[in-house]
Amino acid sequence: MPERIDFPALLAGHTVVIEMINSGDAGLPVLTQLLRVAQPALGATGMAFVEFGPTGGRVISATGAAEWALGRPLAADDPDTVCLLAGPRVRQVRVDHLNGKLAGELSGSDLHWMVVSRAEIGGHIVGSMHALYSDDDEPGPDQQAVIGYLASCVAHMYGDQSGLPVHGDGPVVAALADGLAVVDRDGHVRLWNPAAAQVTGRSVEQALSAPLPFPLPPSGQVRDHRMPDGRWLRITSGELPGPGTLRVVTFRDITDQQRRDHDRELFVAVTSHELRTPVTVIKGYADTLTDHWESLTEVDRRQAARVIGQRANELARLVDRLLSSAAETGPGDDPATPFDLGEALRSAVGDLPADLRRRLVLLLPTDLPKALGHRPSLATVLTELTTNAGKYSAPDSPIEITASVDGQLVAFRVSDRGIGIRPEHVERAFDRFWQGESGDRRGYPGAGLGLYLVRRIVEQQNGWVSLRPRTGGGTVAEVRLPRG
Repeated sequence: MPERIDFPALLAGHTVVIEMINSGDAGLPVLTQLLRVAQPALGATGMAFVEFGPTGGRVISATGAAEWALGRPLAADDPDTVCLLAGPRVRQVRVDHLNGKLAGELSGSDLHWMVVSRAEIGGHIVGSMHALYSDDDEPGPDQQAVIGYLASCVAHMYGDQSGLPVHGDGPVVAALADGLAVVDRDGHVRLWNPAAAQVTGRSVEQALSAPLPFPLPPSGQVRDHRMPDGRWLRITSGELPGPGTLRVVTFRDITDQQRRDHDRELFVAVTSHELRTPVTVIKGYADTLTDHWESLTEVDRRQAARVIGQRANELARLVDRLLSSAAETGPGDDPATPFDLGEALRSAVGDLPADLRRRLVLLLPTDLPKALGHRPSLATVLTELTTNAGKYSAPDSPIEITASVDGQLVAFRVSDRGIGIRPEHVERAFDRFWQGESGDRRGYPGAGLGLYLVRRIVEQQNGWVSLRPRTGGGTVAEVRLPRG
């Protein structure tokens, strides 16, 4: 059995977490700090938290021996996911009793026991807390009790929606059907169906006899309203027949539709902005060659042709990104095959632009095993990761490409010494069109599509990709693929 829990250290560390929350911190930084506090106090080898949405889960925070799993998706129908989310809220299992891919990955990392607790709000699962042990000795009931308590603490953070959930809107407020309410002449709720509670997150007890949590449109009209948590509702109302002055109100969540509309507008804006620069430069140099050919020196002509070629290559890469993003293309139905990861990385490096290639430092082991996936797409993945590293670091700083094997997985990393990434941005960076702080688009041009494409390509090969701050400054992007 693991050593006794260090309760004084756990309380002291938890106090630090609460002080972080009281100081305005939220989301992933607080969650990760909670795991860092709990791991040594529990005597665990590693800790992890999985966030669940309607389509499955993803490891959004991890420490210790579980850090390799950061960013790993868990399909909703995966046997391990089904097993861990069934039965008692808090339980412990032997890793070798699991039946899915996760079991092989954990055992390959020498982890034998898992204590897991679901984080729930009103019967909805928002995530699960995991403590992992490499010892063959079975954890005790004290470990289960503490993990259950910590999962409840995280569930409370989700209830406050302070930086959580990380992905999408989460299952707590997911709309299953249109909400229906009946209000009186004073605008107070007289009827509130279950779907209304589902859409708004306001229970029947909270809603009855209280004002609507959104403005009431005039009878027969439709209004789109943004809720404080950022979701959009489409609301309609009408007079209810009868002697009273009751009104019936229907509403549904249109956040996804609004997001698609926003993405479409942003796509047009970003495309026009990003295409304009290379096109302007190409046209300018082409006009110069046409209008002043005789007066230009041979050196000037060659320089103009070189710039036109460079800008044309940039334009081609940008068009490929935009088309891939719009068409949702990737490896497609091509079957995964074993390939030499080291050789594929060296080959992909050779196709990179010269100014980026000269900064790269390859540190690849000679005995690196084969990976299982789609070799041609690796060039796109490496191009995007190294381009991203180069954009956010000094022009003369090195960019390291390393690789290793970890149990049933083979991984490679792209590490820079640039401005780094804030912990709360490590997941948002994979969103389409997202580019850090609002000023980043001006200081670091780009369409915000590279990491989005990388995650989609890698996950179609049953792998996953994650970002983390680099010790000493900078960012580490890590791609993990199944061994071939």
